[in-house]
Amino acid sequence: MSRFQTLTPSRLSREDFVKVFADIYEHSPWVAEKAYDLGQDASIDEVDGLHQRMADLLLSASHEMQLALINAHPDLAGKAAIQGALTASSTAEQAGAGISACTAEEFARFTHLNDAYKAKFGFPFIMAVKGSNRHQILAAFEERIHNAPEQEFACALAEINKIALFRLQQL
Repeated sequence: MSRFQTLTPSRLSREDFVKVFADIYEHSPWVAEKAYDLGQDASIDEVDGLHQRMADLLLSASHEMQLALINAHPDLAGKAAIQGALTASSTAEQAGAGISACTAEEFARFTHLNDAYKAKFGFPFIMAVKGSNRHQILAAFEERIHNAPEQEFACALAEINKIALFRLQQL
């Protein structure tokens, strides 16, 4: 278990806790709010402990809340990325995977896959891209687009929880 490098979550006020952890789950501060409201103890001072608490909150949320959180995520190599409208975390994650270096053909492929995926599933393709490159991401996109909707919904939640863990590990 690793402790947070820059803070001690159990010692934060509710306001500071929510401010620090609000975007661990993309544009969904409710996860941080509920995590704080469960009480402060030493378990949340460990990255894995806080992550488990937050992941459990996501997985136990209503389908509507889960879907809203999935839909809060930007398309990979989508319009928000091109326009510079991503959160700082999403910008860094996509750049780290080399998405900002896509060729025109690769951007066109991402656009086509994003549109086809959203038409089929009703939400954006989610992948924790840390440690991946744009070629691996495109391959995963092309494979997962053939999944059943309920399988892909569960996969999106699992990927969101991976993204949250990566973000927590940076604090």
